[in-house]
Amino acid sequence: MLDVRRLRLLRELARRGTIAAVAEALSFSPSAVSQQLAALEREAGLPLLERTGRRVRLTPAGQHLVGHAEAVLERLEQADADLAEARQGLAGALRIGAFPTATRAIVPAALVTLARRHPRLEPMVCETDPAAVAHALRAGDLDVALVHEYDFVPEPHEPGLDTEPLYSESMYLASPAGAGPDPGPDQGAVLRAHRDTPWITATPGTLCHAMTVRACQAAGFSPRVRHQVDEFPTVLALVAAGQGVAVVPQLGVDRSAGCEGSGVTLTRLPMQRRTKIAFRSGAGGHPAVAAFGVAVREAVPPELTPPGR
Repeated sequence: MLDVRRLRLLRELARRGTIAAVAEALSFSPSAVSQQLAALEREAGLPLLERTGRRVRLTPAGQHLVGHAEAVLERLEQADADLAEARQGLAGALRIGAFPTATRAIVPAALVTLARRHPRLEPMVCETDPAAVAHALRAGDLDVALVHEYDFVPEPHEPGLDTEPLYSESMYLASPAGAGPDPGPDQGAVLRAHRDTPWITATPGTLCHAMTVRACQAAGFSPRVRHQVDEFPTVLALVAAGQGVAVVPQLGVDRSAGCEGSGVTLTRLPMQRRTKIAFRSGAGGHPAVAAFGVAVREAVPPELTPPGR
């Protein structure tokens, strides 16, 4: 009989490529991961791994087994959801991941609703960039999370995860007041008007950083990045100080203190950021995950666009 814990390790190896990366993600030692994978090969009765330098490649049999592992792990999530539904009331920890603007503008109201409806449930919020959510969910560090995608940075397919749409929001170019004439409604023209201006982006490796860089590239230039800041109120403060321009989402504008009249001009761009609820495949029916979904939908501000619009 194949050990499901070892199947989980094999799936993570297929995603991460090295024993060391799997060990770091799942809080094991590399030797422990190697030992467990060797035991899985003995259980399977044929080689599952091929080593090429520091990296490990799955054999065709190993790749095939990963597909079965995805199905097995999804069914286990469904079983856990069924058992949770059979118990009386929701209780215990619910580990929630959310990016900063959602953590500030939406999650607190959702937590109030959860506390009122399910007082024995213990939601635990961890601020997590969407780029890191998939690994955290598969590793079991999170149970549910809010993630986003942009027009220029679509959501990649992540095996073992499912998502549900939550809302969409507009995007704006933030520039110092009086920085130049209005170039018109064309997005490319709006961005190209600042091709020689310093830019303020999020830190590399985040979706927000990739969005700004790709939007500028689509307009025909690469941005000259001066500052790298993740917090939108700080970004807007830097814009107001004449330190550059930036692309910011609607929640980053609406919820930022001192934005109006602070020396920042906001130009709406014909692009959007779309936020979704993410969870492990099979876990969508878990009562705690479903309860969070209901609560967070009720917490979405009315000025944001519902899914499908």
